[in-house]
Amino acid sequence: MKLSIAAAIGLLAVTLTTEAVKVNPLPKPVTINWGTSGPIKIDNNFRIVGPNSDILSKAYARTAALIKEERWIPQTWEQPMPQWPEYPQLAKRGEDDEEAPEFEAYKNNGKKTIKTFTVQVADLKADLQQGVDESYTLDITAAGQGTIKAKTTWGALHALNTLTQLIIDDGRKGLQIEEPVHIEDAPKYTHRGVMYDTARNFYTVKSLLKQIDALAWSKLNVFHWHITDTQSWPLEIKKHPQMIKDAYSPREYYSQKDIAAVIKYGRERGVRVFPEVDMPGHSASGWLQVDKKAVACADSWWDNDGWTHHSSVQPNPGQLDISYDGTYKLIKDVYTEVAKLFTDNVIHVGADELTPYCFNYSSSAMDWFKKRPSATYSDFIQYYLDKALPIFNDKPSRRLMMWEDIVLSHTMPAKNLPKNIILQAWNNGTDHIKKLTSQGYDVVVSSADFLYFDCGNGGWVTNDARYNVQEPIAVPKAVQDALDANPSGNVIGSLNYGGTGASWCGPYKSWQRVYGFDFTKGLTDEEAKHVIGAEAALWSEQSDHTVVENKIWPRAAALAELLWSGNRDAEGFKRISEMGARIQDYRERLVARGHAAHPLVPKYCIQHPHHCDFNRDQKAWGK
Repeated sequence: MKLSIAAAIGLLAVTLTTEAVKVNPLPKPVTINWGTSGPIKIDNNFRIVGPNSDILSKAYARTAALIKEERWIPQTWEQPMPQWPEYPQLAKRGEDDEEAPEFEAYKNNGKKTIKTFTVQVADLKADLQQGVDESYTLDITAAGQGTIKAKTTWGALHALNTLTQLIIDDGRKGLQIEEPVHIEDAPKYTHRGVMYDTARNFYTVKSLLKQIDALAWSKLNVFHWHITDTQSWPLEIKKHPQMIKDAYSPREYYSQKDIAAVIKYGRERGVRVFPEVDMPGHSASGWLQVDKKAVACADSWWDNDGWTHHSSVQPNPGQLDISYDGTYKLIKDVYTEVAKLFTDNVIHVGADELTPYCFNYSSSAMDWFKKRPSATYSDFIQYYLDKALPIFNDKPSRRLMMWEDIVLSHTMPAKNLPKNIILQAWNNGTDHIKKLTSQGYDVVVSSADFLYFDCGNGGWVTNDARYNVQEPIAVPKAVQDALDANPSGNVIGSLNYGGTGASWCGPYKSWQRVYGFDFTKGLTDEEAKHVIGAEAALWSEQSDHTVVENKIWPRAAALAELLWSGNRDAEGFKRISEMGARIQDYRERLVARGHAAHPLVPKYCIQHPHHCDFNRDQKAWGK
C-alpha cells in the first residue's frame, strides 16, 4: 500500500504526538485531540478570567494557585508494550531492559505564551441539582490562546479541574501545555458519587471537606451523606436537641452550622451534598431519646443465635415502630428540619434491611396485625409508606431515594411504590438492576460485589468463634492435587482459613474490578436509560476519618472515569491497560496534594510501564 506524502506526514504527526504528550487527564475526556506544533508556554503569573460570580471567582483563584504550587511532573504515562525475548529463549535480564521513563523538558520557542485563560458560561443561574448540564469545551491553541466554554457554572468547574491536569512543569522553572489541544467533554451519567457513613464511626468536618476536594478533582458530583444509623445519632435537630445525646461524645456530632459549611464547600466545587436519614430500619439512637415507643426491639439480643430469630442484621438492633402513630409525628419533626437544612432536591430515606422479627418485640405492632388478620408484612410496610410519603414529598421538586429493599426484599417488599422514587441497587449486580429498571424505576448502582469499598477487611463483630479454625479443610487427594497444580485457582477453606474472613461482601474491590464493571449488561435500551449513575459506598464499621482517604482513593477515581466517559476505547475494547498508567499517575498526584491515597503497585511498575502486566495481550479484557 502506498501513502501520499500528506498522509505520511499525518501519520508521523500522530505518532510523534502520542509519544510526546505525557499528560493523561483522569477521567479521560470524551473527546481529546492534541495538536503537533509543539508546547505552549504558560506564564508563571497567568490568570483565569470570566464571569464574576462568587463560585467561579473563587474557582479561578483556587485553580491558578493549585497549578502554580503543584507544578506537576508526570510520574508515568501510557507507552507501548516493551519488546520481550521470544519464548523459550533465555536472556539475562537487565542488559537490554528498558530504562525507567524519564520526563524530558520541552523547549519552547518563546512565541507562544498564555498569560490569561478565558472562561465563558452561557447560563449562570442553572442550579446544582440532579441532571444539570455539566458539559464544557476547552481549547488551547497554537497561537497561545486558552478558552473554556460551558453551558453552566458546573461544567466550567469541571473544565478548570481538567486544566489543572494539562498544565505541567517545563523543567526550567516554568509551566507549559505540551501541545495545542481541543477537548469536548460531558458525563455519561448524571449521578456520580460516593456514600460516606458517618454514623458507625465519626468523621471530622475537616476530613469530609478533603473528600469533597477529591470528589471534585475527579469529576464525581455527589456526596451521599449516610448521617444516622442505629449505632449513633450525630445530627443536630433543634426541635429535639436531646437526640445528639446519642452521638458518641459531645464533640462527635455535626451542628447545623457544620452541615451548612459542608454543603457550601461542596457547592463551590460542583459537588451535591444530600443526606440519608435511614428509616424505618437501622433506627434506634437519637429516636429513643425522644420517644422510646417509636422504636421496636432496641433492647433485644440482635442475633438470638439463629438467623430466623434475628432482630437485626448487625448490632445494635432497632427499627422505627411503624404501627405507632407517634412515630410519624417524630418523623415529620426530623424530616422537616433536615429538608430545610439541605439544599439538594434529593433526600435519601433509607428503607433497607428491615427485619420482620424485630416487630415481635412491639405490642403495638402485634395489635396492628391482630386487627388485620389477613395482613402480611408487605401490607405493613405499605402502611408505613402511605403515611410517610406525604411527609417526605414536601415540595414539587423533591426526589426521594431509597434502597432497593423497598421493592426487592424477600420478606417486606412494598406493594405500591411510586415510580418517581430513585432506587439504589446494592445486591446481586445486574440481576437486581434489571429487576428495578424493567419496572420503570430510576436506579443508582452501588452493587456490593463491585462498589462496596469497606469489603475484604474481615469481619468486625466481636467474640466470633468462626475464627477459631487454624487448618485447611480436609479434601480428597484428587481435589488437593488439582489445587496444588494451580495455586492461583480457587481455594477450598473455612471462613477463617482460605475463606472470606467473615467479610460478607469480600473480596476487596480493586480498581480494576470497579473500572471493569458493566452495570448495564443485559439491559434493554429503555432499561439502560433508567440507570442515572452509581455510587461507591464506604460503610464505616471499620473506617473513620483516620483511614477514609486510603479506603476511597484512588479506587473512586476508577469509578469516576467509568461514569464520565466509560471504560472502552474507540474500538469497543475495555481500556484497562491504558487506564493503568492514568490512575497510577493520578494516585501520585493525590498524594502530592496531601491525600493519603492507597498505593496501587510497587513504584517499579509506575516507572516501568507494562512490566507488571498479568496479561501480555493488551486487549485481554476484550469488548
